[in-house]
Amino acid sequence: MSTKGIDEEQFLLLSGIQHFEFCKRQWALIHIEQQWEENVRTVEGKHVHERADQPFLKEKRKNKLVIRALPIKSRELGVSGVCDVVEFIENENGVSIQGSKEHYQPVPVEYKRGKVKKSDIDILQLVTQAMCLEEMLVCNVPKGYLYYHEIKRRKEVEISEGLKGRVKDVFQEMHKYYEARYTPKVKTGPFCKNCSLQHICLPKLMNKESVNQYIERNMNE
Repeated sequence: MSTKGIDEEQFLLLSGIQHFEFCKRQWALIHIEQQWEENVRTVEGKHVHERADQPFLKEKRKNKLVIRALPIKSRELGVSGVCDVVEFIENENGVSIQGSKEHYQPVPVEYKRGKVKKSDIDILQLVTQAMCLEEMLVCNVPKGYLYYHEIKRRKEVEISEGLKGRVKDVFQEMHKYYEARYTPKVKTGPFCKNCSLQHICLPKLMNKESVNQYIERNMNE
């Protein structure tokens, strides 16, 4: 499925890739059915982003220009969103920025509330941001950072071609579901306990046997 002909009004939210990788049903409930409930984790996440998400705030730190809440988009991926922080590091081979005589290398920085995850959920979101910056600024973004609030530490992430390929595949699937207005069935797991939508999704109820399943199971016993 090609996303290049999609109007910007139909672009998916970049942040949705985290919901989709966590649980495809959760993503559909939020982004297709427009349902949302907050829990402690979502509230804490908002608090972590408060400082980062100050639109158009710029800071100059020696050879670094820091821009917060930078709007970004990609026509290739059919997504739009906001970078928490983009650090532009002076580099003669970098891109020019309006109002500055210097050239800079853009480096996206995504803020997270917890600590480093075993999965690639956070990494894929950061890679998507890098791909948007590459398309918008016509440059190469070789790395980015994930800043984890709980441990007050950055994790450097290499923006590899392999990760970019995974991002493209994920957004292709997301667009397919979104266009069909399809909400996947629930797949329960330990992660359900941390989901802000568990009272809407009702995973325990949806996983109960149907009448046909009950009859078939008992006939085979």
